[in-house]
Amino acid sequence: MSQLSAPAAHGSENTRRLIALALGSIGVVYGDIGTSPLYAFREALRPVSHDGVTDVEIIGLISLMIWSLTIIVTIKYVLFLLRADNQGEGGTLSLLALLMKTANGHTAILFFMGIAGAALFIGDAMITPALSVLSAVEGLKLVTPALSEYVVPIAVVILLLLFTVQSKGTGAVSNFFGPITLVWFLVMGAIGLVHIADDLSIFKAFNPFYAVTFLLNEGYVGIVVLGAVFLTVTGAEALYADLGHFGRRPIQWAWFTIVFPALTLNYLGQGAFVLENPEAMSDPFFLMFPKWALLPAVILATAATIIASQAVITGAFSLTRQAIHLGFLPRMAIFHTSETHTGQIYLPNVNTLLMFGVMALVFVFGSSEALATAYGISVTGAMVVTTVLSFEFLRMRWNWSGWWAAGALLPLFLLEFVFLGANMLKVHDGGYVPILIAATFIIIMWTWKRGTEILHAKTRHIDIPLASFIKSIERKSEHAPVAVPGTAIFLTSDPDSTPAALLHNIKHNHVLHQQNFVLTIRTANTPKVPKEERVSVRPLSDRFTLLEMKFGFMETQNVSQALGLFRKSGLKFDIMSTSFYLGRRKLVPDAQSGMPHWQDRLFIALANAAIDPSDYFRLPTNRVVELGSHVII
Repeated sequence: MSQLSAPAAHGSENTRRLIALALGSIGVVYGDIGTSPLYAFREALRPVSHDGVTDVEIIGLISLMIWSLTIIVTIKYVLFLLRADNQGEGGTLSLLALLMKTANGHTAILFFMGIAGAALFIGDAMITPALSVLSAVEGLKLVTPALSEYVVPIAVVILLLLFTVQSKGTGAVSNFFGPITLVWFLVMGAIGLVHIADDLSIFKAFNPFYAVTFLLNEGYVGIVVLGAVFLTVTGAEALYADLGHFGRRPIQWAWFTIVFPALTLNYLGQGAFVLENPEAMSDPFFLMFPKWALLPAVILATAATIIASQAVITGAFSLTRQAIHLGFLPRMAIFHTSETHTGQIYLPNVNTLLMFGVMALVFVFGSSEALATAYGISVTGAMVVTTVLSFEFLRMRWNWSGWWAAGALLPLFLLEFVFLGANMLKVHDGGYVPILIAATFIIIMWTWKRGTEILHAKTRHIDIPLASFIKSIERKSEHAPVAVPGTAIFLTSDPDSTPAALLHNIKHNHVLHQQNFVLTIRTANTPKVPKEERVSVRPLSDRFTLLEMKFGFMETQNVSQALGLFRKSGLKFDIMSTSFYLGRRKLVPDAQSGMPHWQDRLFIALANAAIDPSDYFRLPTNRVVELGSHVII
């Protein structure tokens, strides 16, 4: 019996863990897509409501929404993209890092596609909190019209509190509100189920014929409506980006057992409710609730939108860390807010930027109706980018032929491209906002990447090969530097060249330590690097040794902690007798640098704003020596 019960107990434990992770993913992964019913159907009705809405149009709209969820979210993201992982991690930059390993002549194209997707996600992270919280708080107008003028101030207070508590950690927010998201989906599905009985003809929406007929009959208006219909699938990119937090199976289980059924029931319920009560088109979601339940529904919706906002803010933090480690952005301060979950991080600079961006959107647009027009472009653009990168993934990682990969993805690409075109029609109504946000971040990332390449190329021309330097310095001569006790570690990005700090130390101080280590820190194109592969050692002479540390793009580059791993190689570092030498460069713009003058200025500004390397690499502050030089770029 004991032999039989052990596997059973193990299976039971795995089941409990799967359920726990699936419930957790409902709060984090599906927070954004779960708030779409607040405004998606309402916004889709507006373009066709000026001359009255027919039953066929309502059924067609609901059919478009259900099949958008089925094709884009279920098939593309839940069933396919969750398998396109980089050692368990998802997201645009994670996929880009995976593809860069096997890129054959497409590096530049992949790079620009990747940073475009990342920049569009940042725009999404600004618009989602503003739109979601505004749409929830606007439910107060139905409780009592007197509260209409307080919608924006209440939304601002909620958003300010949300950004203020980010430094406490996402765990503090998600642990408190997490179970509320499950209640939200259950209530949303239940109220939809209740109102389906208002008009059972709404079940015709499961037939895609009505969706196609709607588009064919409506013409240009149908294309405009698609921009609003796409609001039903917003949050799918966050679903992919949060893959590493929960794993593929829990996210899939949550979608098929809770999220997809609840969304489908709610949209069907809204459609049936409007078929029975055409006057409810102004706000079908909240009007479905009886008056006694309206205020609790608004409160629950507000809590759900806070969680949705938390999901994209956390995603922006994770994406920025990936961009920094992959060399697309300058180093920034990164704080861990959990001792057990490495993914829970806080970036104060990003948090401040998002906060000001969200506040500006709330004050400029003032309502969810106005802001909805600005929303779709960033999301559809990011989805098109992901589909293009998926083509390369199928060819290079799954070894599909180009024809098979194109055949599989072309229908999806065309569908998303139509959605993107529909949203581009709203550029003049506010759609320019995400375009400007994305363009700004693309320029910043491109400038930083290009500038660092130019800087590296320029410094290599004046660098002295490390092997030649060691031979010359170890010759016995009267000009040899004085040997001093202790250990010196010189950080450099190029292990073949002599670190500038080492040259300046000998030039100005005329000393050389007994033991000298040249340390190079590299970022792998994988999320994490096993500890046994973290460090490597290569002796160069009796006094010089080359060290290398390798970190994944999802890891904190803690040099002080990683030094302990060298013990297996026979090296033991006494921090109190070890000095860390860093080269500090003052950059001077040069008209012949290869970049326009304004881009030179931008690169220098970014470099000056970067966090001190000693803080970023977690070096002991009282053991760091910085030696500076001027570099014309």
